[in-house]
Amino acid sequence: MELDPQNSLSAIQAAIDQARVLIVTYSFSVIGAILLLVVGFLAARLVERWVYAGLRQVSGFDMTLRRFFSKIARYMVLGLVIVMVLGQFGIQTASMIAAIGAVGLAIGLALQGTLQNIAAGIMLLALRPLRIGEYVEVGSISGTVEEIGLFATRLRSADGIYLLAPNSTLWTQPVKNFTRNGARRNDITVTIDNADDFDEIQATLTALAVNSPYVKETPAPDTFIAELGETTMSVTLRYWTTVPDFLSAKIELNKSVRKALNVKE
Repeated sequence: MELDPQNSLSAIQAAIDQARVLIVTYSFSVIGAILLLVVGFLAARLVERWVYAGLRQVSGFDMTLRRFFSKIARYMVLGLVIVMVLGQFGIQTASMIAAIGAVGLAIGLALQGTLQNIAAGIMLLALRPLRIGEYVEVGSISGTVEEIGLFATRLRSADGIYLLAPNSTLWTQPVKNFTRNGARRNDITVTIDNADDFDEIQATLTALAVNSPYVKETPAPDTFIAELGETTMSVTLRYWTTVPDFLSAKIELNKSVRKALNVKE
């Protein structure tokens, strides 16, 4: 079957006319979409900087939270820009937003534990029950805080072991912070015979604490009978130190008390 040259030319002309119509119809949409993308990306970057700068003026607001909220603001602007760009081409954005919401809900349910860690991380950074450099104990976890992230907190144990604890674990349990108050109390208890001169022992123990360079003057060291038995009594030396001097004071006074009272193992 031979092709009719006249029909072929007519078909080519129709295709060209249709392409011309499409170009005219969508050219403005394409140009508008490009402009929206350029302006949207610039606006998103500016909004991110404004949010970060604004939160920086808030006293005590954590740097990690500033970055987190500024990034969220940027992505919200970018999401709005993408919806506007799709609207330029006549796409029904309402149904697309509903679909995205459904997908987001499904992802949120699948990542429920992760989202709990993020929420707990935000609360830890906002309320600050623990800070970097502080020694804390939370349940069975204890160590010096090295980094507080949005998902997990990194700690270093007293014997140098690396610890990574989920934020939800740290948030849902009582936090014992050994560093926050700046001062710590310690008790040294020894057992002596009831026949021993308590006044002399009391003066000796108190003098050891007073003369120690690690012990605070206020509150003043104190020595008292903690427990009284039939033939022996427990005598306690109580003193306060700064947090950095706690271990040094404990080691020094344990040694001094043992030597002064001739305590045997």
